Amino acid sequence: MKIGILETGFAPEELRDDFASYPGMLEKLLGDVDPSLEFETWTVLEDVFPDSIRDADGWVIMGSKHGVYENLPWMIRLQDFLRDAVSAGQPVFGICFGHQILATALGGKVIKSDKGWGVGVHQYAVDARNSDWLSDSPAKIRINAFHQDQVVEPPKGATVWASSDFCPYAGLQYGDNAASIQPHPEFMKPYETALLQARYDLIPDDVHEAAMKSLETPITSVDFARSLVKFMTRKRIKSAA
Repeated sequence: MKIGILETGFAPEELRDDFASYPGMLEKLLGDVDPSLEFETWTVLEDVFPDSIRDADGWVIMGSKHGVYENLPWMIRLQDFLRDAVSAGQPVFGICFGHQILATALGGKVIKSDKGWGVGVHQYAVDARNSDWLSDSPAKIRINAFHQDQVVEPPKGATVWASSDFCPYAGLQYGDNAASIQPHPEFMKPYETALLQARYDLIPDDVHEAAMKSLETPITSVDFARSLVKFMTRKRIKSAA
């Protein structure tokens, strides 16, 4: 299966020599689960888009420093692309900004939350009742987060599969072939640590201190990666049947 990665943001410049790009992090996460997966990245942030939704078997939208409410031209074009891919029955999955722009494209609302920064390791309750791809997921997952914006009004018909007190709509699903998550399963501890240090001036001291402390908690991103691979690949099997 070929997964198309839609790149919507870059790591801070001072971290790029030491860490992979966000698409590179995702390839490592998913490729370790299923080495047969193929990947191709389109940097939509720079208006580099696939020629067709059929250029890949499924799509993953990555994170970004941007807010979807900026309504930049590439964001509008991306929303059109996502609606087309979802309508065509392709597997589509959003991460952080990807979670937010997928919700926006399908009729939801995203704002800069008055709850402030969600950073460090966050724990989410998982509701797998309507999501067979989560059948092997634990009841709680712990994943690194880095965001201020949140989905505050899910699109009509969306189901919530992951939630926390801080982020009630942390995981959303739309029918059988589109879903998303607010935190960053591709962020491992070294990168989350470096990013927190690089963005120290943006985050209140008490929030930053708590986030650094939270990094002592083991994350379950590798376990979640198995669920994500199941989500992406099961669609292809169904469509071929």
